[in-house]
This record gives sequence, C-alpha cells and structure tokens, in this order.
Amino acid sequence: MLRATRARRIATATAFGGGGLTLLGASTVALLYLQTRIAARTIGLTTWKRPRVNGVYGSGEGAPVRLVMMGDSTAAGFAVSDPLQTPACLIASGLSAAADRPVRLRDVARVGATSGDLHAQLDKVRERPVDVAVVFIGANDVIRRVRPADSVQHLREVVRALSLAGAAVVVATCPDLGTVQPIPQPLRSIARRASRQLAAAQTIAVVEEGGRTVALSDLFADDLELRPDEMFGPDRFHPSARGYAQAATAVLPSVCAALGLLPDSIGWRHPDEDVLPVDRAAVEAAEQAGSTVSPAGVVEGGRGGPRGLLARLLRRGPESASDEADSETDSDSVNATPDTGVRNPTG
Repeated sequence: MLRATRARRIATATAFGGGGLTLLGASTVALLYLQTRIAARTIGLTTWKRPRVNGVYGSGEGAPVRLVMMGDSTAAGFAVSDPLQTPACLIASGLSAAADRPVRLRDVARVGATSGDLHAQLDKVRERPVDVAVVFIGANDVIRRVRPADSVQHLREVVRALSLAGAAVVVATCPDLGTVQPIPQPLRSIARRASRQLAAAQTIAVVEEGGRTVALSDLFADDLELRPDEMFGPDRFHPSARGYAQAATAVLPSVCAALGLLPDSIGWRHPDEDVLPVDRAAVEAAEQAGSTVSPAGVVEGGRGGPRGLLARLLRRGPESASDEADSETDSDSVNATPDTGVRNPTG
C-alpha cells in the first residue's frame, strides 16, 4: 500500500525545497538500465500516421462545447488509424451526447510527452477559450526517470493556468506500467510502485488546483487475464482500440461531471463515495482503477490551505456475477463504429 505522507511529500516537494526526491534509489539504476534495454528490444515497433481528429463532433442546439486533449501518446491515440477509435474522439462524441450540443475538439497531445512538455501544449491553446481540458500524462515521466517532484510541479502549473482561464480540468493519472508484459521483473514491480506513487502525487496537485482526476492504474488488469492479446496494440506497449475505448469510458463520466452535465455517480455500477483528506483520497484512488477524486471543501476549522483540503473519492466497485453477461456484451461492442455525427474534422 502506498503511503499518503510519501505522496504528499512528492506533491509539495518543490514548494518546500525538496526537489531532489526520487522514486528509485541509486543502487537500482544499473539494473533498471539493463532491463530497460531488454524491454525496448522486446517491445515491437509500429509505424504510425496520426489520424486527423480536430473538428466538430455530434450535434444539438447551442454553441459547441470546447474540448482540448493534452498529454502523451494515450491522448493522441497512438497506433490506431481510425480517428473514431482515439480517446479524443470517443470522449468528444460521448460529451456531445450528454450535453446535447456539438463539441469542438482540439488535440494537442504529443507521442512521448512528459509533464514538462505540457507547457508547450498549453501555449498552443492559450489564445482560444477552452471549456474543458482532458490530460493523459505520467507514463513517460516514469520511463524516463523524471524526478517526481518536477513532474508534479509541471502538471500543477498547467492545471492552475487552465483553471484560472476558466476551463474545467480532468487528468487521467499515470497508468500502471507494471501491466506491460514485455517489461521483465524486477523492473515491472518497481515500475508499478513508481507509477502508483506518481499517480497519487499527481492527484493531490491537481485537486489542490481545482481539477479532478481519474485513476487509470491497472485499468486493463481483468481484461488482460481474459483477453491478453486484445488490450494492447501491435507494439505490445500502447493500448489497442479496445484499450482506448476502455480508458475513454473511465474518463468520460468525470468530464461530464466537471461541466455539471451529469452527477459523478453516472456510469458507475456500484459507486462508493467518501470525503477524505486529499492525500488519503489520492492514495486510495491510485490503488483502484477508475476511481475519481475531486475537491470537496475544507476541513472544519481549517484555514483552507492545501493541508486542509478535503476531496471526494468515488470508487468503482467490483462487478457482480450477474453483471458478466452485460460486461461481455459491452466488450463485444467496443470496436463497433459509433454514430458520432462527426462534422468538419480539420486535422
């Protein structure tokens, strides 16, 4: 189990002069270097031409909802050729249905991006008003051994800028790299710990800046046992179309809730909600895929600083046996082409 104090230290390291914090000890660096080289040779290579996704999705009355996607290869939909299979298009289409309005999508994500690259992506959208920003980030920070304090501080600054500009912000936190099969042990266990620790620290920073998070964690774990060849793409590292659909499904309810379109509990089979100190909520969310964390006020008698912030944790409970048939039906329909009402994709 992660420790809330550790996540809190990472999330506040820059502010308190602890920017030298690292997730991995120096004694592991040589081993990790060798094993990373092995993993890199094992993971296949995939040539990819990015599909055009920018444009207007859905239909309805009123001005389009302005959605921007930011982050890394997951936000870009790496390895799929059909734009409708990218998380950006799936979220835009679902958001349009919930809002009964068209959605104008702009995707500025970049393959290989770390949290430090979010500043350049933010510069691309500063001059255009944004209603909601969705960010997928963190995996490359772990892979490239970016200092977690630096990683979290970059994310904090970008979330703060977006929030001050009037945008709702939803961050899909670092996924569990321990689920990537080509990564050998003990690197896989270390990657899992580092991923979840970073995800918890990301959550603290995002919620403190007024955003909300969705924990990707080991989102594909159950499906990997049943369908090990279907959740990852040809390179065995990035998600497949089915995997992207599952990620978009986890994030979409929080996007709608952030805009006041739906209650937080919509789309959850067995919602279980707690109001906790933000660091505790962050750690618990990092341990359970699909959990969401959003601001919930200030501790009674507190002065409102970061350490007095409460967060609303909404966990997704386990599916019951009676849900299996529905789950199977949902899985079979993931790759079907949705009726998105796409208009004027511009690339």
